[in-house]
Amino acid sequence: MRVPLSWLREYVDLPATETGRDVQAKLVSAGLEVETVEQLGAGLKGPLVVGQVRAIEELEGFKKPIRFCHVDVGDANGTGESQEIVCGARNFAVGDKVVVVLPGAVLPGDFAIAARKTYGKTSHGMICSADELGMGDDGTHGIIVLPPQYEVGTDAIELLELVDEVLDIAVTPDRGYCLSMRGIARETAIAYGLPLRDPALIDVPGPNAHGHPVEIADPFGCDRFTARTVAGLDPEARTPIWMARRIQKAGMRPVSLTVDITNYVMLELGQPLHAYDRARVRGPIGVRRAEAGEKLKTLDGQTRTLDPEDLVITDERGPIGLAGVMGGAETEIADHGAELGTNEVVVEAAHFDQITIARASRRHKLASEASRRFERGVDPQAASAAAQRTVDLLVLLAGGTADAGVTEVSAPSAPRTVTMPAGHPDRVAGVAYGRETVVRRLQQVGCDVYGQDELIVTVPSWRPDLTAPNDLAEEVIRLEGYENLPATLPRPPAGRGLTERQRFHRRVGRALAGRGYVEALSYPFLGTDAFDALGLAEDDPARRVVRLVNPLSDEEPALRTTLLPGLLAALRRNEGRGAHDLALFESGLVFHPRAEAAVPERLPVAHRPEDTQLDALDAALPEQPRHLAVVLAGAREQSGWWGKGRPSDWADAIEAARTAAAEAGADLVVRKGAYGPWHPGRCAELVAFVDGAERVIGHAGELHPRVIKALGLPARTCASELDLDALERAGAGAAQAPRISNYPVATQDVALVVPADVPAAEVESALSEGAGELLESLRLFDVYTGDQLAEGHKSLAYALRFRAADRTLTVEEATAARDAAVARAAEHTGAVLRGA
Repeated sequence: MRVPLSWLREYVDLPATETGRDVQAKLVSAGLEVETVEQLGAGLKGPLVVGQVRAIEELEGFKKPIRFCHVDVGDANGTGESQEIVCGARNFAVGDKVVVVLPGAVLPGDFAIAARKTYGKTSHGMICSADELGMGDDGTHGIIVLPPQYEVGTDAIELLELVDEVLDIAVTPDRGYCLSMRGIARETAIAYGLPLRDPALIDVPGPNAHGHPVEIADPFGCDRFTARTVAGLDPEARTPIWMARRIQKAGMRPVSLTVDITNYVMLELGQPLHAYDRARVRGPIGVRRAEAGEKLKTLDGQTRTLDPEDLVITDERGPIGLAGVMGGAETEIADHGAELGTNEVVVEAAHFDQITIARASRRHKLASEASRRFERGVDPQAASAAAQRTVDLLVLLAGGTADAGVTEVSAPSAPRTVTMPAGHPDRVAGVAYGRETVVRRLQQVGCDVYGQDELIVTVPSWRPDLTAPNDLAEEVIRLEGYENLPATLPRPPAGRGLTERQRFHRRVGRALAGRGYVEALSYPFLGTDAFDALGLAEDDPARRVVRLVNPLSDEEPALRTTLLPGLLAALRRNEGRGAHDLALFESGLVFHPRAEAAVPERLPVAHRPEDTQLDALDAALPEQPRHLAVVLAGAREQSGWWGKGRPSDWADAIEAARTAAAEAGADLVVRKGAYGPWHPGRCAELVAFVDGAERVIGHAGELHPRVIKALGLPARTCASELDLDALERAGAGAAQAPRISNYPVATQDVALVVPADVPAAEVESALSEGAGELLESLRLFDVYTGDQLAEGHKSLAYALRFRAADRTLTVEEATAARDAAVARAAEHTGAVLRGA
């Protein structure tokens, strides 16, 4: 919300010396977020005056039309003669009143004005546009043409209110009343302890049977609708400068007098309004839910297909507006100057359901100033005053006549009351405010307060966010000043720290970071097209997703079942920014829907829920295992004076999984696999024994070229993903530091010939099992295929290290252990000693 300080002073008598920065400090102390204070007209220096165009000479021979103008500026130039000015704009004519800046003046941006020769003429000044004066968009994109009543030579700086301060306030969703001058003025008056001139306190006639007929079919969606008619409007009437400037300073664009008046009242009172061209409305105005397949052309020119949940304004032809969001083109007010200008309007001031409007705005991707206010909460009692204020301005500025009929349809309602102990704010804040302070602060925000020890508080209609004692306590605390709360450091109970699960997650993260990986966190949302890009089968369990009712983006309406889409997107984004050697990892939750969907009951907030209620809630939530994923691209080891580098490959992705398994104390079996996004010849499945049974917990390897192309990834990108929770259950906990034996190691090398389709992991497992407890480590150091072997075979060379904890092994003991290992490998895999 942009708040001009000059406009704010109309409702609160601020001290004349008070600046925008001073007001900012007060409002921030009261809990509002004032982001900036904009200094309009900073550095602006006259003479800047009203001039009248006396003559125009068209200059020819240039690439664009150029005009040489004689402009009467009165005595502002010291001579009384016409000022000669060269101008390229075309939206003014002889006799028009314009804004002229004379030599010696300085415009915003430190733009000094001086006489200069251009296009063969000497230009003594400049005829100004709104942008050149820092006024913002006025809709013309040309020279400012003023109404004819202003005298030549009038100071335009004062006339156009070019010097001002504007507070830019970030309004939180629970403070909808602050999206109006009325709401900000109330907060300012409280902060300064000054009286408020409430612009909504005006005389409003009562409803009668003579107004424009209104029929409400959905009183839940619209609980109040006020309609007023004004006839005899002058279609040529223009928005006065003071109103147009206030609208511009507030961040909106002037359109036409009738539209500007409705926008002005909305900014003033916070009540969105809409004006219908009475001649274009057929029959009664109605409010109902849309019917499936209905269409509406809105004021932005878009034809929209309506949803049955949409609330619409109708006449006897059908929808004429999307309630609380945007009006329809069928009943649009005609601009002044149109052949058939609007001379009779019906003014709508209604109150709509917050959630209905918020959903409609998001459903149609159509955010407006009206929807922004309705979805945050609008004062339902302000509708009549806003309609009356609009009528008064139309009569005053457009020469209209207010119709005697007043239509007001409203659903029965009662003021909301909240009961609160008088000492509740004291207990919440840890400060002794006392009953008098609590009552005074609540009355300042508009509450009626009764009672002594137990306060009965009637909440004002403009504060729908005040629903519980804690809300009232917050009002007292913020108005007394958050900065006055005592700072007390919390005392955590001794003996509590991270859980074993949390320690495991941190160990994995530190281990991967130590190996050069960088952690990346991605959003847990995805679109189903991500599964197509990853090449997942149509019946793949990962395609069963939990869909969000109200997603942040329609392109990503589901919760992720794999970490890869988000992590690969991060890799692609970084690669596009010039980081070509990448190793990223992420540890996060994935979400799988349960076989039977259940709807949990709403939990209480006044006390701790029962264990059965919490269990029912957990049972209704989707399964949320934690996964670990890594992605690699580019060089894994850099080249330099120390030698050649090495590109990342499938083995690095597998090694990352082994790193995580080591932190879990789990034995990870790696064997050949084929799944989804991985290259079928360079994919490993990761197997662990979970709860006593063998289970595939993930995959690792090089991504398929089709996946790399679909996602725009670097060539030979590698990745791995595994179920971290399953890996934790398969492990024995944190790895224990090994005991260092004082006895020497005995090393034995073996080269085994096996069929080419036998995985090295199976041979390694058999060797380890056969070698027994004397085996300290086992390492594959060579793989050979060639003419010296039979076709379809390969040679695997292993280094076996044997050591005993209590003695030096003899050659015979080491050889016996080696032979046992070879025998077990021969039995399980058909391995034969090479050269035997």
